[in-house]
Formats: sequence, C-alpha cells, structure tokens
Amino acid sequence: MKDKKYKLRNGENLVNDYAEIFNQHFSTITKTNTIKNIYNTSSVKNNYKISPMHYLHQSFNCIFPSFKLMPLSTKDVGDIIKSLNTKNSHGYDEISTKLLKLILPFILSPLTHICNKSFSLGIFPDRLKYSEIKPLFKKGDTLNISNYRPISILTSFSKVLEKAVYTQLYEHCNKLNILVDEQFGFRNKFATTDAIFKLINETQSALNEKITVGGIFCDLEKAFDSIHHDTLISKLDFYGVKGKTLLWFKSYFRNRYQRVTLTSNVNGQKYNSTWKRITQGVPQGSILGPLLFLIYINNLPKTVNDIAKPVLFADDTTILITSSNKSDSDLKATTAFNLVNEWLNTNFLHINLSKTHFMQFTRSNKHKSYLPTTHLNKQIQSVSNTKFLVIFINDTIIGKTILITFSQN
Repeated sequence: MKDKKYKLRNGENLVNDYAEIFNQHFSTITKTNTIKNIYNTSSVKNNYKISPMHYLHQSFNCIFPSFKLMPLSTKDVGDIIKSLNTKNSHGYDEISTKLLKLILPFILSPLTHICNKSFSLGIFPDRLKYSEIKPLFKKGDTLNISNYRPISILTSFSKVLEKAVYTQLYEHCNKLNILVDEQFGFRNKFATTDAIFKLINETQSALNEKITVGGIFCDLEKAFDSIHHDTLISKLDFYGVKGKTLLWFKSYFRNRYQRVTLTSNVNGQKYNSTWKRITQGVPQGSILGPLLFLIYINNLPKTVNDIAKPVLFADDTTILITSSNKSDSDLKATTAFNLVNEWLNTNFLHINLSKTHFMQFTRSNKHKSYLPTTHLNKQIQSVSNTKFLVIFINDTIIGKTILITFSQN
C-alpha cells in the first residue's frame, strides 16, 4: 500500500470500500514497522541483542513497590461518570456519555459491582474491547491514506473503567516519581509552554556561555499504534503492577477489535468496515492510552542524559546537544542519535528519517554547521527553521532572542 493514493468520493459503494481500505491500512501498518525494527536494530553488545527490559534495568536501579487496583465505591463511579464530557457521540453500542449520565441513578450500583469484579478477577470485559475508528486528517495530500491517523471511539462503559484505572495508576506513578522530568506530555502541571520554555532556555543559556548548541528534532512514525503489548506488560510489571492487576492489563489488550466508520456526504448514512483484530498499539482517543504510552517510552531520555538534553512531549522527541567546540558537538550528536535509534528499534518504535531534522543554533554573525551523520544510509536533513509543538523556531539568535512564530494548526 506504500505511496498509494485513494480518492474519497461520495458514492455509497465507494464510501463502503474506503472504510475497508482505511481499516486494512490502520491494522497492518504497525506490523510493517515492527518487522522493520526487528531487522534494522543494531542494539547488540557482547554478542547478544539488548532487550527493552535491559534498558529499563539500566535506567532504574531500584525495585518499585507493588501496585494493585483498589475497589471502587458508588461515589467513585458516580464521580467518574459526572466527570466525563457530555456528548451525543457513541461507540458501537450506541450508548453516549449523555445517556449514561441520564440513567446514572438506575445503573450506579450494578456498574460499581461490575467494575470491582473486573478488578478482582483481572478481566477487562470483552464487550468493551470493540472500538470504532474515525480517520483524522493530519496534513499533506488529502488523497494519501498515510496522512490520516486513527481516532478510537470507545464505549462509554469502557471509559468508566479506564478512568478508574487511570486515576489509580497515575497516582502510583506520581507518588514514586516514576515519570521522568524530561517528559512534558499528558501530565498534570506540565504543559506545552513548559516544554517550549525548556528548549528555548537551554538553548539561550548555552549560547550566552558561548557554547555550541544544536537540536535533533525526531519524528516518531505511528508511535501510539506501534506499542508492543508484551513489552508494555513487562514494563508495567517492572514499575510495580503485579498479580490480578497485571492480569487486568493483559486482558485489556487481548482480543481487541476495531472497525472504521465513514459517513457519506450525499445522504449522511454511516458505513462500517468489517471488524479487525488489533495486536499492537494503544487506542488513540482512549483515557488510558496516553498514560500507557508515557510508561512505555519513559526511560528513553535516560539513554542519552549523559551526553545530551532530551525534551519530550509524548512522542515528540527533541535532543539538544551542547559542547565547547564543534568537533566534539558533532561526535556527541552522532552518538546521541544512534543511542536513541537503538533504544527505539529495540522497543519496536521507528523514526521517520525523512521528517527528522537537525538545527544548529547560532548568533546571526556565526557560521552555521551541519550534522555529519547518517542512519540506515540516510542523512539527517539540516534546516534553518522547524516546527516544535505549536511554534516554528528559527536557528538564528538576534540579540538574546530566538525567533519564533506560532503555528496556525
């Protein structure tokens, strides 16, 4: 399906066909990336391949206390349902959060019992593992199917269970300071502006001290969809998730299914693809997905902290390299980028080299240098400006200010 384009017309048969095409694309692209990473990985030392858990044990020299899901009260479940956004949209079961709130007094007690039974048995109900996918256009050519990402529309009951688990797991991570400081995405009291400030402040501080500074702006390809379930389960176990709670997460990922839903512009009718089983990734649009992704990628910054300063916002990964001279800076940049690639390949993730850039920050009267490194026979493109989260950033410093403009997207 590479480089193939599909024109989304309004004919009923075509809309139905495109639902199948999208579903086939979304359900197979991560398998291709996993095969790529298995064959391209260079993470081999002392004649054996490094595993994801090897990296994790190197990053955290400690044993984390056990975590298990605690029972919910009817008040807990009621508060969760009230906190959900009130919407008419719904999953395949046609029960919206708006309807869920209307019938809350009648279902609160049995729903609390079901949630607690789920926790005590370590089983996520099969009926809640079906998600409808809405293709969301990102940017580029609207006719290219690769420029769409899948957004999962889950059942409302699934959101209740996920929110309960999210709250307890996030509290566990915060209490033990599990999530690294370099990660700014999907966290309370961390914001896009904090990540931007970190990048700009580190860059300006280096230049003020007349230190060479450059940044590698990495583009991770289909990161959320490429999460390897067995690896994620092993990492949850490492961070203290044990017993029936670990079984619950295994059950959460087992036998998940999705279908793509498209709506005709002619008659407003919805067309569904067939159901396809999902064996990788965390659902985009879910409540638990972002936190599970942070846990999965959590120790990536620790692989390069000794030679670089990573700034992460979810999967947006930027590596700042500072040094007293250019030759040492080039060596550090090459080393750091190779280390990041090794970690990603070992963890079944993949960098899109064509969208990964290097930028050398400099005073306006300084000579610009370029990163002399390649990976998989492809050279990283050097640029004079690039997008970082919601801003466009320039490589030239005028006075003491980095030139930035805000993105319209």
